Amino acid sequence: MKKVLVVDDSATMRRMIIASLAPIGDVTFEQAVSGLEAIERLTLSAVNLVLLDLNMPDVHGLEVLRFIRGQQSLRELPVVVLTTRGDEDSRSAAATAGATLYLTKPFKPATIAAQVQPLLQGA
Repeated sequence: MKKVLVVDDSATMRRMIIASLAPIGDVTFEQAVSGLEAIERLTLSAVNLVLLDLNMPDVHGLEVLRFIRGQQSLRELPVVVLTTRGDEDSRSAAATAGATLYLTKPFKPATIAAQVQPLLQGA
């Protein structure tokens, strides 16, 4: 069973993401409502994939991504940035910080599932 951490300050968006990925099967989900909570969860339990919003109320998503890439045990963890920010600067900053994939909201459930599933299979 693969474990996915969904990090978004919007409860509605977290539910939409989980509903979109549930059909993949053999996946459980953890949720974090802030960047700080995401860091806490990542230090307490192993996950196979992170879906990460950039716009967070406390610790920005890029800082969470930098934290992940700075930890030896998490360095290879697939991180999918899922954000409303579609500008080139945000994409470039996420790529530089080590994002595995960059997707924008709004999204189509089938599209996000198709893009995330190969990352889970490789995890």
